[in-house]
Amino acid sequence: MTTPDTDTDARARHVRTLYAGKLLPDAVAATLMAGHTLFPSATVACAAFPGDLPRAATPLTDVDLVVGGRRYDLVDYLAYNRVAGLLVLADGAIAREDYQLGLDPGARWASFSLAKSVCSTLYGAALADGVLGDLDERVTKYLPALHAGAYRDVSLRQILEMSSGVAWDETYTDPRSERRRFLDLQLEGRPGSLTGMMAALPRAMPAGGGFNYSTGETFLAGAVLEAALGRPLAQYLSERLWVPAGMQSSAAWWLESPGGTAIGGSGLSATLRDYARFARFVLEDGCIGARRIVRDGWFAESTARTTTLGTPRDYGYQWWLPDRADPVHAGAFLAMGIFGQRIYLNPARRLAIVALCARPKPSDAHVVEDLAFFGAVARALG
Repeated sequence: MTTPDTDTDARARHVRTLYAGKLLPDAVAATLMAGHTLFPSATVACAAFPGDLPRAATPLTDVDLVVGGRRYDLVDYLAYNRVAGLLVLADGAIAREDYQLGLDPGARWASFSLAKSVCSTLYGAALADGVLGDLDERVTKYLPALHAGAYRDVSLRQILEMSSGVAWDETYTDPRSERRRFLDLQLEGRPGSLTGMMAALPRAMPAGGGFNYSTGETFLAGAVLEAALGRPLAQYLSERLWVPAGMQSSAAWWLESPGGTAIGGSGLSATLRDYARFARFVLEDGCIGARRIVRDGWFAESTARTTTLGTPRDYGYQWWLPDRADPVHAGAFLAMGIFGQRIYLNPARRLAIVALCARPKPSDAHVVEDLAFFGAVARALG
């Protein structure tokens, strides 16, 4: 007979194997489709009636692109990049929708760090609602447990930019990295353990002195929101976006422990079409019809390309900013998660592309470069 303890041990081994990049292909896809079961989760309630996602009059049938001297098409991108779900929105309508690897329209898929961009969007809502006063407020105003550590003088803006200067190694495959220590504490599920870990981290450089990607910092960003709101992140996401935007299905968001703090930097699970509805909301500049949800100008601010010590940054407030050497990507930005999760947004072209993938490694492993494919889609749609 299987006991609860052995169930827990097997789950921990499975999750560590996933993050080490050692799961077989079918197991990666199955795990990402069951992502909401890996850790305690909170439900993000959906609308009673889903919002419309119309079909485009002219569908996207194929693309043609050359990467590294080799020619690829749409089928190559789906097959080589282990794409489970692809949805292309052109001017708010579905130009292409594909399901592979066992995914279907009703199934949820793990976002991993796509959730960071959702968390950032909730900051835009909290500023509009007056829940937060200013991004230059100190993190410790909301999380006093950090006051004695390296986060003492770090601002909310620096957390969102990941420029706190606090030491962090995001290497998923290294069991000694802070990211893997964070994962081990998630697996233990002890309330307060993740904040305790973040409070004990040393400083590596002055606050604001440089960019260092850290899932731990977005955990703190989510914890700040929950402290300011006085209620769970999942509930706020439901109230401000999931219900008003007409999401078709409830989502799930990982928690530190049952009933505990949300993992703001990872672990949202939603359907392909609901990720697309989120993308459409962002392209509408944070409005649902005539109703503004985020602070005016929030997405322009959070995706602005700034410089740190004279070096241009390719990261905004939890959004990636692609190299704009290719003019097709002018003004574009992305949400990205490990194993190939992507939301590409190109406001100038009214284009959104959601790609949910089951790639073998948590690193940026791909055969067909994502940005090259997204650019080919933009050109194919004119």
